Amino acid sequence: MSPAILLSFLIGYFLILIIIAFATSKKSSDNSTFFIANRNSKWYLVAFGMIGTALSGVTFISVPGEVGAPSGNQFQYFQFVLGNAIGFIIIATVLLPLYYRMRLTSIYSYIEQRLGFYSYKTAASIFLISRTIGSAFRLYLVVIVLQRFIFDSYGIPFWATVLISLGLIWSYTFKGGLKTIIITDTLQTFFLVLSVFLTLYFICSSLDMDIPKAFESIKNSGYSKIFFYEDFLTSNFHFSKQLLGGIFVTIAMTGLDQDLMQKNLSMKTIGEAQKNMFTFTAVFVVLNIFFLSVGALLYIYATKNGIEIPLDHVTGKPRTDFLFPEIALNHLTVIPAIVFMLGLTAATFATTDSALTALTTSFCVDFLHMDKGNDSNSQASVNKRHIVHVAFSLLMFVVIIIFNAFNDESVVKGIFKVASYTYGPLLGLYSFGLFVRKRGLHDKLVPLVCIISPAICYLLNANSATLLGGYVFSVELILVNGIITFIGLLLISKKTDLQTKF
Repeated sequence: MSPAILLSFLIGYFLILIIIAFATSKKSSDNSTFFIANRNSKWYLVAFGMIGTALSGVTFISVPGEVGAPSGNQFQYFQFVLGNAIGFIIIATVLLPLYYRMRLTSIYSYIEQRLGFYSYKTAASIFLISRTIGSAFRLYLVVIVLQRFIFDSYGIPFWATVLISLGLIWSYTFKGGLKTIIITDTLQTFFLVLSVFLTLYFICSSLDMDIPKAFESIKNSGYSKIFFYEDFLTSNFHFSKQLLGGIFVTIAMTGLDQDLMQKNLSMKTIGEAQKNMFTFTAVFVVLNIFFLSVGALLYIYATKNGIEIPLDHVTGKPRTDFLFPEIALNHLTVIPAIVFMLGLTAATFATTDSALTALTTSFCVDFLHMDKGNDSNSQASVNKRHIVHVAFSLLMFVVIIIFNAFNDESVVKGIFKVASYTYGPLLGLYSFGLFVRKRGLHDKLVPLVCIISPAICYLLNANSATLLGGYVFSVELILVNGIITFIGLLLISKKTDLQTKF
């Protein structure tokens, strides 16, 4: 596949996004439009657009690549997806009603009203750190593909590819914010879903299979095992670990995360927001089945054609993240290659543009308090928001460069590993706020608790085999982190006669 063709495609793709951004922000580009789209979003557009935001390039490349990994993953990721579905239902029925009742712009304002100033700043800071790292990981995945298959041919260094990518995202989000993103994410999700089904079709055609025969081949291959009940202590794939991890990672990374909740808060009523979440959940589960199926077919194709898992240029180790792009761009025809790039670009940039908007919103509301006062939509406030937006773009650039220097494993593992440490304290904070009555916190000690808890989890994870009779943690570590935070908050709390109304 010619790098020039792929580059031309990318330029055309971003021109479309910039045109949409100009059209959506032409009438209004104030802070209310940027932060919550004036609470006038259509639930069906948000539900569809959230699919692209939630799936990202991690799902598009890493999940299929993990299916045939030497560690024997197969379809074990679907156990995690089932946990995700339960988590989404909990968000829709427990958290969304709370957020709408309080009419929040930043969901961390709840922590301020329930627990106090320092707890509020701690929760917002956790989000800023967690989302910056998580979004940088996701963007890193697409950038290394762009670098390997396009920009290396022109001698453009990796850092320049990252800067170009972030500059393009900034260019179509800096004015319209959430209002623009709801439209662009809808378009990008359409491209993502279309590319999944077209990719299945093209791979099946290359293997001389129709769809029913392809699924029969997947079923009979060594890649289709879903449920793992063996070796509870030592296996990362055990059903209970993946299910629990899926539930609490979803609650933390979605329900307690300004990014995806910001879209839900942009709708008029709680009924529309819940309808959005339930619809999104159903589509999310089904699409992940297809992504895993793509992974199995990729390995069947690779085996048939003698294709090895590509090696990482830096570490020299096999990199399963590269298998999908290797086959799509170097072994199939031009149209499947373009379809692949369309899906990858749509998935990853739908996630990153949304994250940059959420990070900007959280900092502006939680630290600069731009939602308060009569000048929240003044030109001075809008200019200040632009500066914050640029600053987070540059911060993400730095994080990606650092991650590129040290990462040597699948990105999907990296994201959820980091999430277990960074999002865990949010679980503890919100659980304390929701379920503990008539106890107040020594608010100034909350940041210390939220630092100590991940540190304990890190030590526990590193020594679990020795301390816990051979037990190995997987993504359920986030639940342990939340419990330790909750216990720490109880220890620094005191009885009070005040009854919270939240």
